[in-house]
Amino acid sequence: MKILIVEDNAVLAKKISDWLAQAHYTVDIAKTGKEADSLIETSSYQAVILDIGLPDENGLSLMQRWRKNGKKEAILILTARSNWTERVEGLNAGADDYLPKPFEFDEL
Repeated sequence: MKILIVEDNAVLAKKISDWLAQAHYTVDIAKTGKEADSLIETSSYQAVILDIGLPDENGLSLMQRWRKNGKKEAILILTARSNWTERVEGLNAGADDYLPKPFEFDEL
């Protein structure tokens, strides 16, 4: 399974990537919405782990654009925003699941 991590925190992205690689997943990392757009258009992913707070674009806008363009990858929002209204907003915007930071890797 190939997974795209969209996370601007390089340390966290590396930790997630290493953990997933140990579980035999193939992982790519994007630090910006622009990088994520490029990767999702040129590669095939089964899942995306998406931070909402990206430096160049709101992750929800990015996800909504992907859904509008027919992208069907499973999307997990992983963000420090843990208010219940934000979780509902993320799910209504097209996310398949929502995991607030901090989290346990076994939850992921």
